Amino acid sequence: MGNTPNFKNAEYARLELSTQILINEALSRNIKVDIIDIKDNFIQLSKNNKTEYIKQATRTSLDSYIAPLIMENKHVTKTILTKANVSVPFGRQYSCEDSAFLDFEQYKSLNIVIKPNSTNFGIAVTILRNIWTIEDYKQAIMKAFNRDDSILIEKYIEGKEYRFLVIDDEVTGILHRVPANITGDGKSTIEELVYIKNEDPLRGKGYVTPLEKIMLGQFEDEFLAEQNKNFQTIPKKNEIIFLRKNSNISTGGDSLDFTDKIIDEYKQIAIEATKAVGARICGADIIINDITQPPTKENHSVIELNFNPAIHIHCFPYKGKNRHPEKKILDLLGFGEFNA
Repeated sequence: MGNTPNFKNAEYARLELSTQILINEALSRNIKVDIIDIKDNFIQLSKNNKTEYIKQATRTSLDSYIAPLIMENKHVTKTILTKANVSVPFGRQYSCEDSAFLDFEQYKSLNIVIKPNSTNFGIAVTILRNIWTIEDYKQAIMKAFNRDDSILIEKYIEGKEYRFLVIDDEVTGILHRVPANITGDGKSTIEELVYIKNEDPLRGKGYVTPLEKIMLGQFEDEFLAEQNKNFQTIPKKNEIIFLRKNSNISTGGDSLDFTDKIIDEYKQIAIEATKAVGARICGADIIINDITQPPTKENHSVIELNFNPAIHIHCFPYKGKNRHPEKKILDLLGFGEFNA
């Protein structure tokens, strides 16, 4: 497990952790740091007549204006990746509920994902697997349309999800994100185990810590009910109980570093996907069936590209090494360590 970061400087403690990490590295290189908008995590770095403006650690002058616009539109991203021969999930875009309802027969025998065309952090994303009904389907569609005026319905890809952080044609770090979970001790309730896990100083709220606290709300309650469990259930010793379907760190998931475990062929796919949308800094989410097997069209899929990837998750993973992406970003911006 990573070490707890030091938040001694009160001036920066209100910033997102990714921005704090970048600032700390900048200061170590004698780069002048000015906070322009603390709420927006907007900073200015200056040294030797050179100035760069950075928002949320990874929104920089390195990327053109169009690259983020491409990545925030999942349909456009998929279209571009398909043309670049990058594997993406089969599916369709819908601009109204009725047209999506009419295609129920097309999807009813599949495991599918229904999501807004533009969303982050897994918000309003529904996974329908194994046995599901037309009512489940309709509710998921309405939920997605509540977040956006167009949605995607895609085939669910079997495998594990990995976040590849690509910086300037190089994979700087890879994480496997595990959904929020607890491990039973044979005597404590799920609620008690969540409280204990949340005591970890790596966990907090508002992206000022490497991991987010696990919540016990409606989504967790419903997902446990599907497993015939509730917050007062006492899991067996060493029994792992998942509290959510989605694996986002923002909803209490764990981050496991896999940078040295995944073969180079998958790293190259992340790089090619990033190049296809014209980005220099990108978080590529890839589902991989077996990380030890070479990629084929059937055993992996790029499910999303992120134009503002967090770097703190690669610095302080739940388990694994600090990959120091902040160093790479500053080098790329022209504030090289050896010129500091």
